[in-house]
Amino acid sequence: MTIKKELLDILACPKCKGDIRLNEPENGLICENCRLLYHIKDGIPIMLIDEAEALKD
Repeated sequence: MTIKKELLDILACPKCKGDIRLNEPENGLICENCRLLYHIKDGIPIMLIDEAEALKD
């Protein structure tokens, strides 16, 4: 289940309020600024900083 473009347009990173993008397997949202991945579970983005996964360089 993918996220609708309208939802992606209004979502922002809860930490820095910056833009986010859908990752390749379309199972998470990435904030390049914070280097965080917010997972998507059952079609719902989990936009909690404590639940985010740090991206590896």
